[in-house]
Amino acid sequence: MSELLVRSLEASTVFLLAALGELVNQRSGVLNVGVEGLMLFGGTAAFVVAKSSASYALGLGAGVAVGALLGGVHGVFSIRLRGDQVISGMGLWVLSFGLTTYLGSPHTGPLGLPPFPTFAGLSPFVHAGVLLVVAVWFVLSRTSLGLAIRSAGENPAAAAASGVNVPAVRYLCVVFGGTLAGLAGAAYTLSYNPVWNYNFLMGWGFVSLALVFFSMWNPWILLGGSVLFGAMWQLSLNPEYVLPGVLSRYVWRTVPFLVTVVTLTVISTPWFRTRWGLAKPQALGVPYSD
Repeated sequence: MSELLVRSLEASTVFLLAALGELVNQRSGVLNVGVEGLMLFGGTAAFVVAKSSASYALGLGAGVAVGALLGGVHGVFSIRLRGDQVISGMGLWVLSFGLTTYLGSPHTGPLGLPPFPTFAGLSPFVHAGVLLVVAVWFVLSRTSLGLAIRSAGENPAAAAASGVNVPAVRYLCVVFGGTLAGLAGAAYTLSYNPVWNYNFLMGWGFVSLALVFFSMWNPWILLGGSVLFGAMWQLSLNPEYVLPGVLSRYVWRTVPFLVTVVTLTVISTPWFRTRWGLAKPQALGVPYSD
């Protein structure tokens, strides 16, 4: 398997894990624009613990646990306190930018461990990402829990009247979303690019957030979009594979973000929504009050 293909799939997986957790968040009606913050925290925790303990397992556990905890914190502000979900998410991102810089600075540099184990030439994160897409699709579309999640995001009052505990469902989803964001950060710092530096993600979390809207809240479209953006990102780092000598690599690095802006602009138009049925949850971002 070519190095470019492997690296593209590894990058795609980081996008996919974070976006898949946010997709579940949003299907329950909770918006978290601080996905990048949770990824920064999770990735930093995973890197620091793995480097200090020389254990990938402990590092991975730390990244996932921190992501779940911060997902729950966002849930407290958004669900229990009924605060503005955008402000809560941005607050987490700003906090993460400063705090991870402070906590991670003593560990700046390479991880210093043997390469992360692989299976069939790919890290386990890639295989786990595909399995998670299948699991999320199945739960959302084929189970009573999925119906409860979708109901909480579409019409929470009607869901509550039918016996759904809307706050509990939303808490479950924000913790799950935080867990996957922490896992995505860990996949980045332990496998994809095991070198820590401040703000190491450089906007990956925001691209993951955009991918949820790009996917129209469909896990399968999200998988395809993640592969597309992962390939674009890797090609922006190695443009010589396609167009050697054409423009600076720093110009190429703007391509994934430009495509994100164009994509979001197109899918937000009335024409696109009417033709393709953008399935935005009706109660997305709206606090529920019983």
